[in-house]
Amino acid sequence: MEWQMIDAQNLAIVDREVGDYDFSPAEYEIVRRVIYATADFEYKNLIHFSQTAMQSGAAAIAARCTIVVDVPTIQVGILPQIQNTFANPLYCSLDAIARPQKDKTATAWGIENLAQRYPEAVFAIGQDQSALATLIDLIAASAIKPALVIATPAGFVDVDATKKRLQEFAVPQIWTEGSKGGATVATAILDGLLELAWLAYTSLEES
Repeated sequence: MEWQMIDAQNLAIVDREVGDYDFSPAEYEIVRRVIYATADFEYKNLIHFSQTAMQSGAAAIAARCTIVVDVPTIQVGILPQIQNTFANPLYCSLDAIARPQKDKTATAWGIENLAQRYPEAVFAIGQDQSALATLIDLIAASAIKPALVIATPAGFVDVDATKKRLQEFAVPQIWTEGSKGGATVATAILDGLLELAWLAYTSLEES
């Protein structure tokens, strides 16, 4: 769970370059991990948190809530952290396709299937914009009530509009503004959230 020396050195550089910020300590821990993972300091201005995102997400994870992701890259990236912490059930959309893919991508069909099974899960949509749009449709229809939505798809065609649509709903959420994002960003966010929840949980156990 502890950062290796090279990680600590890199994070020190991130801290020095970032300078002042308006994030809470927990939010900044997420932001610095994303910057470290991407080597892109612009994320200081691109990552946004709803008011209850960190509290709701950490509480759900500590309660061993199901985690649903859109692509295997995220699933593989966070699996070691899950195994070392709360052992949350973890599902990828591409493992849950239950019907022929005609009007939606395979990822979107998988997300719809899993969301209907786990309506209060933590969802991380890091790559597929159509999967995020499908998730938002389900939220709009009051069919699901996620504990947290991490929305970081990258792209140029309406991707920012899709992420902005998510903000219309009172759902705990972490998202990237604009066209930047991707599975690496979602993985860094989830990984950081898992560790923060675990540190808080173990400190309560010890007190």
